[in-house]
Amino acid sequence: MAIIISIANEKGGVAKTTTALSLGAAMVESGARVLLIDLDAQANLTLALGIEPGKVQRSAGNILLESAQPSLVSRETGIPGLDIIPANNEMVYTERYLPSRPGYETVLRKALQDSELDYDFIILDCPPFLGSVTMNALSASNLLLMPTQAEYFSVYALRNMMYLIRRVRAQTNPQLTYRLLITMFDRRNRIHRTLSEQLHTTFADGLLQTVIETDTRLRESPIAGLPVIYHSPKTRSAVQYRALAQEIMDYVKETAAEPA
Repeated sequence: MAIIISIANEKGGVAKTTTALSLGAAMVESGARVLLIDLDAQANLTLALGIEPGKVQRSAGNILLESAQPSLVSRETGIPGLDIIPANNEMVYTERYLPSRPGYETVLRKALQDSELDYDFIILDCPPFLGSVTMNALSASNLLLMPTQAEYFSVYALRNMMYLIRRVRAQTNPQLTYRLLITMFDRRNRIHRTLSEQLHTTFADGLLQTVIETDTRLRESPIAGLPVIYHSPKTRSAVQYRALAQEIMDYVKETAAEPA
């Protein structure tokens, strides 16, 4: 069964979608089969793979609202081993109407469990707010990855994320684990260095060792419709996302090896 990873943060602009795309691509490069699911009405993950959201007929919203089979909504990308369930602007209705479904918090989990999907990892790109769609994603996930900048507003937003984690663990998914990922990091910036140290002190093992630094190539890759791993494979960010993929895959193996 696939390992399901949610990528979420209430704070926007923290490289959430970039991380979903780059992590998935790095895992594929390592030999894994990966499905990306775009749960954000902005559909940036969909667009970053060269898919026009306005032309998408069936999206993740059809799974959440109409119980569509994920295998019938997924589609191939230009990268073998990397598939996507896209988003379109109709996803805005999902947030509004999903809570009217009985047991709405676990609709996505049941859909993925009952599907015929054959992947090693499923990566969920969540919207930048903590509503019913994000709740669904976390209820379905083995691991929550929280990208965060080493800046005050981003770090402050972690308070609400930690509250949501506690709620999900208490109500729908007691096995949910989390890891923080520092993104858009500038080693020359004193505030970045100071807040990074504070995050290490506060979260200890909950903070990933890999750090994603600022890199202009990350902004260029969506224009090319490719993950940075394939668009600029030798750049700093590509190397760092490969390191992130390896760290997460190692963590998953270690967790699976632990006695129940």
